[in-house]
Amino acid sequence: MRFRHPDGSTVHLAYCTNVHPAETLDGVLAQLRDHCEPVRRRLGRDRLGIGLWLARDAAHALVTDPSALRGLRTELERRGLEVVTLNGFPYEGFGAEEVKYRVYQPDWADPERLAHTTDLARVLAQLLPDDVTEGSISTLPLAWRTAYDQERATAAHTALATLAERLDALHELTGRSLRIGLEPEPGCTVETTRDALAPLTAIGHDRIGICVDTCHLATSFEDPHTALDALTQAHVPIVKSQLSAALHAEHPHLPEVRTALAAFDEPRFLHQTRTLTAAGLRGTDDLGEALAGDALPDASPWRAHFHVPLHAAPAAPLTSTLPVLRAALTRLVGGTHPLTRHLEVETYTWQALPPELRPRARAQLTDGIAAELTLARDLLTDLGLKELP
Repeated sequence: MRFRHPDGSTVHLAYCTNVHPAETLDGVLAQLRDHCEPVRRRLGRDRLGIGLWLARDAAHALVTDPSALRGLRTELERRGLEVVTLNGFPYEGFGAEEVKYRVYQPDWADPERLAHTTDLARVLAQLLPDDVTEGSISTLPLAWRTAYDQERATAAHTALATLAERLDALHELTGRSLRIGLEPEPGCTVETTRDALAPLTAIGHDRIGICVDTCHLATSFEDPHTALDALTQAHVPIVKSQLSAALHAEHPHLPEVRTALAAFDEPRFLHQTRTLTAAGLRGTDDLGEALAGDALPDASPWRAHFHVPLHAAPAAPLTSTLPVLRAALTRLVGGTHPLTRHLEVETYTWQALPPELRPRARAQLTDGIAAELTLARDLLTDLGLKELP
């Protein structure tokens, strides 16, 4: 979906396909047929943006077989779909029964991460629509915090500097300008936007910036305006923003609230949980750990890294951090000029919701994704952006 900002520039809105598990190119093509095109039709649009997730095997197949890459581009056009951004965070196995900590491997100190992201960039340069010259890729924020020492930090920074050089060369070769955004996430080396300032300043290349995920922003209790102002003042490029909402519990000390939270404690994904105390931010790596005894203070609200559907906040006594998303979006695109032109709805947890909230059929998932995009569209038009055909 495309929007015209009042300054005349185009802002792109997509939804991320990591909600549809697929490890191979055949699986990606099936996603387009079974999910992405039906969402477009449900919205009644001729064109729909998707934030494509390509696992290692799918990306490698595309970069080593030009005919396969041409075939994917043809299939996107045939189904009324366009790609200006990729989700390069998960490497493989995102559809596994248990993902948890494995999503952070390989990290930026491992050569495999640089190789995979280079493949993604080469693929994206060929998938961009003819009238689009800028693409974006989100990636993990360097590494999970444990076992990340100065030696690994140096290796990660060197890898990102090498990637920036490759993106420069790709621009010269193709005319397509691609940027990478580190995506701060609770528990990682770069947990907050503030944590991103030092490494990004050290790398010092305008092709390496940040991806602001509004669920992660909220989980870490960052104020959107303060965070985005700091990035702007530090001249850190906001490469893209993932529009998402976290799980919020206002009174986590109450038994009924803990019971409601326990329904979201599931075995597939990691749900880092945070609370803001007088002594600062406190947290656990997963929701179950927070609910077990006194691992996390419960005198103040809790937020959990659980991407809840944008249009459907959990039932009381829980809610979502949609207000944080609204505030962030106002700052991102509501000003004189947009801080980013790539927006991506990223709710990958539909099948991890409590059983009674999960879509029971493909059509229900299509309806849910379309409803999320409709909400995002309405937020953008309320900010003065004009939806384009």
